[in-house]
Amino acid sequence: MQPTEIQRANQSYRLGTTITEHLLLCEDECPAASGQFTRLLSELIISAKLISREVNKAGLADILGMTGDVNVQGEKVLKLDEFANQALIHRMERSGLLCAMSSEENSDIINIPDNMPKGSYVLAFDPLDGSSNVDANASIGTIFSIHRKIEKEGLSSLDNFLRYGYEQVAAGYFLYGSSTMLVYSAGKGVHGFTLDPSVGEFLLSHQNITMPERGAIYSVNEGYTEYWDERTRAVVNYFKSSKNERGKPYSARYIGALVADFHRNLLYGGIYMYPADSQDPHKPHGKLRLLCEAAPLAFIVEQAGGAATDGKQRILGIKATELHERVPLFIGCKADVAKATAMLQGE
Repeated sequence: MQPTEIQRANQSYRLGTTITEHLLLCEDECPAASGQFTRLLSELIISAKLISREVNKAGLADILGMTGDVNVQGEKVLKLDEFANQALIHRMERSGLLCAMSSEENSDIINIPDNMPKGSYVLAFDPLDGSSNVDANASIGTIFSIHRKIEKEGLSSLDNFLRYGYEQVAAGYFLYGSSTMLVYSAGKGVHGFTLDPSVGEFLLSHQNITMPERGAIYSVNEGYTEYWDERTRAVVNYFKSSKNERGKPYSARYIGALVADFHRNLLYGGIYMYPADSQDPHKPHGKLRLLCEAAPLAFIVEQAGGAATDGKQRILGIKATELHERVPLFIGCKADVAKATAMLQGE
């Protein structure tokens, strides 16, 4: 009898298939899985291990609370945010694999210092998504997006970031929860790796993650209902109603950390929504950043058989016009996202 996907994944975990071994096995199928890309992912993994270590001891160390600073998004910077941001910058700028970086926490592009080697990739990241949940011991994460440098004379560093989402060569996230996980795609499926503390390695635990056509969970902050327009309210009411195409209400699940809500829906099936808050002057285009949040998760969800739109168009079909551009986000199972998008367009 042939083993199932779950049995094969369990066997891979027990036998210790590391992410580097997995990339080497996939090199023929995945053009992005080059030696440089493998090294780049290895540097991200080291950064994530450092962040995971601090997250796990946050209640014991002087790393909770605010720094007193405010980031480019106008949000108060937590100490753990700052640590995660600096850990990523420190590791990645010395890797010799990047020509520039962009962080949610920094207003401008982070160029690689002149005295350090430069590479052919650009990296955008949210160093610690959902960090306000740290005090409550809820899951948080790091989201990253990787593009290849545009090889063309006369282009600025900014041009390398203002790209279409479909141009990403890879995207992923680290989830710091009951265990630390890496979920990523390099354009050939979505794979999950769980950090085994006993050996200090991320081992293959979720192979070829796929989403069902329709889910059973909806995730949205309904505390902002009064800020939404009538069509957005109708979309949320559709998922709450037994008159939807599923025939019974979807379950409401909302953690308040994008990466954690997305991860649950990726594995179980569902839709995450962060609409534009048309009546909120601070978030007329939604809260989430295109380059370091919406686009990388859209890349992953499409590889898993799902979909992502801004309520009008495919997220991966949007070309960024500014570094910290914000977009509404409807992401999850394909049928659920299609229904939400159609209703938002009055269909």
